[in-house]
Amino acid sequence: MKIAIVGASGAVGQEFLKILEARPLPIDELVLFGSERSAGRKYMFRGKELEVKLLQHNDDFRGIDFALVSAGAGTSVEFAGTITKHGTTMIDNSSAFRMADDVPLVVPEVNPEDARQAPRRIIANPNCTTIQMVVALKAIERLSHIRRVHVATYQSASGAGAAGMAELETQHARLAAGGQPPVEKFAFQLAYNVIPHIDLFTDNDYTKEEMKMYNETRKIMHSDIAVSATCVRVPVMRAHSESIWIETERPVSVEEARAAFAAAEGVVLMDDPAGKVYPMPLFVADHDPVYVGRIRKDLASDNGLAFWCVSDQIRKGAALNAVQILETLI
Repeated sequence: MKIAIVGASGAVGQEFLKILEARPLPIDELVLFGSERSAGRKYMFRGKELEVKLLQHNDDFRGIDFALVSAGAGTSVEFAGTITKHGTTMIDNSSAFRMADDVPLVVPEVNPEDARQAPRRIIANPNCTTIQMVVALKAIERLSHIRRVHVATYQSASGAGAAGMAELETQHARLAAGGQPPVEKFAFQLAYNVIPHIDLFTDNDYTKEEMKMYNETRKIMHSDIAVSATCVRVPVMRAHSESIWIETERPVSVEEARAAFAAAEGVVLMDDPAGKVYPMPLFVADHDPVYVGRIRKDLASDNGLAFWCVSDQIRKGAALNAVQILETLI
């Protein structure tokens, strides 16, 4: 089996390398692609030194079975034809194809069967905030259909890639030294602050990030579920948190919910408030699962539940989910 990584030098590309190194996939050859800026860089994989090739419109993808792509929506749109023309299946981490009718949007714990219906040989990886939420929602959906979701996200700097993490580190260092922090990647200073603004605002005053959670959740779950989101950037380095309120068709008890989360694929239950056991980004960064805790009845709805959900944005929210799609296909 021959695999390619497109965007190998980026934060998600580097995570692809770590995950593929650790998982027992039968990879005979791995080929790395990148921009002019990263072409020529070298990385180790399973004891071999690999050099990043320049991504070009040529026949470099001939013979490659699967391409894990995380190089931005513009690059994905431009190179999709080049990547897939010889039969390569493209697993794309950008937003370029997520809502296309002929491109499946897949979270393997939720809708693995959709991955096999890809007429364009393109499979889309959902947005990070959507991925961790639907993994958790699937556990409750098995008990009773979820009608509505209200969610507030607390998204780490890692959601803006390596540059976002570097800017947060630099801001703290400059402020500690009495200097002025650089503000380039985010709309405002993120250090010692929270910013209720991720991505561009749309006509309804929700951001594109918030609308992704609405539209992508419905597509992945094949559901009429309604999602209202407020997405907030917080000064955390890695792993996103979400405070989620759901309304189901029938009342679901806290005990039922705990049992469902405990049994759910890809979920780790951390729910002992008296013992101060609940998920936090500091402790779940660099881990694979979606962690759930603070489960309780919603005091504003007879059919409501509230819970807290944390997951590593670069792993399950991006690279790991794409690799799991690959594993589903092989």
